Amino acid sequence: MQSMANRIVTLFAAALAGALIAAPVQASETLRVGKAVPEAFSFTPLDIGIRKGFFKNNGLDVEGSAFAGDAKLQQAMASDSIDMALGSGPALAFIVKGSPIKGVAAMAGPPLLLAIVVRPDGVRSVAGLKGKKISVSTAGGLTYWLVSETSRRQGWGPHGIDIQPMGAMAPQVAALKRGDIDGIVMDLSNAFVLERAGEGRILVRFNDLTDFIVHVIYATDTLIATRPDAVRGFLKGWFETIAFMRKNKAETVAIAKDVIDKDADIVGRTYDEVMPMYSDDGRFKSSALKVLAKSFVELNTLPAEPDMSKLYTEAFLPAK
Repeated sequence: MQSMANRIVTLFAAALAGALIAAPVQASETLRVGKAVPEAFSFTPLDIGIRKGFFKNNGLDVEGSAFAGDAKLQQAMASDSIDMALGSGPALAFIVKGSPIKGVAAMAGPPLLLAIVVRPDGVRSVAGLKGKKISVSTAGGLTYWLVSETSRRQGWGPHGIDIQPMGAMAPQVAALKRGDIDGIVMDLSNAFVLERAGEGRILVRFNDLTDFIVHVIYATDTLIATRPDAVRGFLKGWFETIAFMRKNKAETVAIAKDVIDKDADIVGRTYDEVMPMYSDDGRFKSSALKVLAKSFVELNTLPAEPDMSKLYTEAFLPAK
């Protein structure tokens, strides 16, 4: 009897093992996410979240990509090349112009990651920027907005500085060295590299723009309508990544330096400057939205202030 019982147990165990092998493994859902530019530290949470498994833990297989500015990013979403995007706050204006997307999280507040960099022997003060050629990544995007706003705040109107959209960073740096332009709006890691090499000097920081939304996470209307849980899963993974980054500087720097191709010293300095700007909950601050709405008119981006409530939603943010 005991032998028969043992055989039954053995056969049951083998059948169970076979069933487990045959059962399909629940696959992660693919989500295509784009970054406005490849070289900015501010977008490295995407790469860190992928490498540390925060998105995978929320059921997502995230495929990351990068573009040459907000305009290219918007085109990718409109053509269904990506599902979500890490872009700028000023890019909310693209929605008014018909871009089929919506802001789903206020990713970061003041633009702590950016600076206007000039040649070492170039412009000496903000007042000296009038009429100077300053390059940006794309027309209508964040870097363009910041230069226009700098001009406006100096009393020159939105076009007192000659803004030159030039796409990727490498051609902009080459143009600065040749003397074709007078300055560049760039992220701090690149600015620190130029300063260390004696090839550039930080002239303007934008730390005083406290009522601001420098970065927004966007989702396409199609994704929101057909796969809302993917949006929720991504945002949950995103804020888990931000929490990890705040507590783990060394590991964050180790990953980020490979992503943006800078050494640990440069990335460590950038980490210290940039981390305070990230939002921990993704909520859209009403005073910051008002600044953006007003700026769209002042900078001739839109003819009138839009109803900002139609440009974003907080419905997919993790519960407080």
